[in-house]
Amino acid sequence: MSALVGSLPRVGGKSAHSATERVTHRDRLLAAASRFTAEHGWGALTMGKLADLVGVSRQTVYNELGGKPQLAEAMVMRELALFLDHVDSAFQDNPDDLVAAIEAAAYRVLDLARTDPLLHAILSSSQGADSELLPLLTTNSEGLLEAAGQMIRSHVTTYDVPLDEQRLEVLIDMVVRLVLSHVMQPSGDPAETAETVAWIAARVLAEDSHS
Repeated sequence: MSALVGSLPRVGGKSAHSATERVTHRDRLLAAASRFTAEHGWGALTMGKLADLVGVSRQTVYNELGGKPQLAEAMVMRELALFLDHVDSAFQDNPDDLVAAIEAAAYRVLDLARTDPLLHAILSSSQGADSELLPLLTTNSEGLLEAAGQMIRSHVTTYDVPLDEQRLEVLIDMVVRLVLSHVMQPSGDPAETAETVAWIAARVLAEDSHS
């Protein structure tokens, strides 16, 4: 699912002014759709209702987002982009300690998954099972793995890592898949899970440095 990577925010060839206006307008629609879905469920949301919530015409909603299937995809992509933002900030905040960066990234992602109302609605059986959102989330999980792996890989190059390229790829893939599995099926406190993920990463790094 390379669509996720290609759907991350970028400004194409538009002027900064017009691009900013469009992103702001689109974000208002997506934010309103997310809030409404979290509170009332995906099935209760219509394009006309979304237009009323934001105070625009229904045609404006269609122009910005397309139909409801496209709205669903845009909402899921927005959620996945939030996860990537948390990963990025964790590494930026821990530029000298890779294990600390991994723990911070894992904690922030897991805490977001626990507190984010839309994700909670998507994953809940009462609202997610009969909507278009849960299948989109699970289908795009491979895209999230790819995008998160690329982001972590770009940061890891700034650390002194005692791993060859092949083993580094294995470590990155393991960390991303482990965290994502806890996002989809939480099994404990985010801080404890993040600490465990970091412990595993530290053991891999330590073992390889002595081999």
